[in-house]
Amino acid sequence: MSHHTESTPAIVEEDPTLVQDEDTLVPLKIEDWLTVIVMGLLSLITFANVIVRYFTDQSFAWTEEFSVFLMIVLALVAGSASVARNRQIRIEYFADSGSEKRQRVLARFGAIMVFLLFALIAVLSARVVWDDFRFGETSPGIGVPQWWYTIWLPVMSVAIAGRALGLFIRRGRQP
Repeated sequence: MSHHTESTPAIVEEDPTLVQDEDTLVPLKIEDWLTVIVMGLLSLITFANVIVRYFTDQSFAWTEEFSVFLMIVLALVAGSASVARNRQIRIEYFADSGSEKRQRVLARFGAIMVFLLFALIAVLSARVVWDDFRFGETSPGIGVPQWWYTIWLPVMSVAIAGRALGLFIRRGRQP
């Protein structure tokens, strides 16, 4: 059995998942860890429900409602991370073609549009939270105050808007 000890340079194709994150004012690890925590909670809840159903022919009533809530939070956290990493949905043929200046202008335009959209969603959803609180709305499944769930939409919308504003500023600083 021969042992190869020479170091040979490896040819590595560019993998977009291995691209170094840009420096941001608020660390991107926040979204990364929230993703891990939410996915872990979803897995635990689902696993516990399967075990309980298997052994008792019953299910936890709260799991479906809470799982849907966690999936929505997960989508918003992922949206925040994608905006901060400039990986949001776009037509790459237009966004990544042309001169550097054109690409920067389009990136800034996209970032400011995302900022405006999520700032508007934050304002409007805050009104929904206030109505849920004011009128004492409860969730349909387990009867907890509805605002416990709806409060996260304006919070995460502000986070996404902040990430978009940060991207807009970073793209403006590029030469």
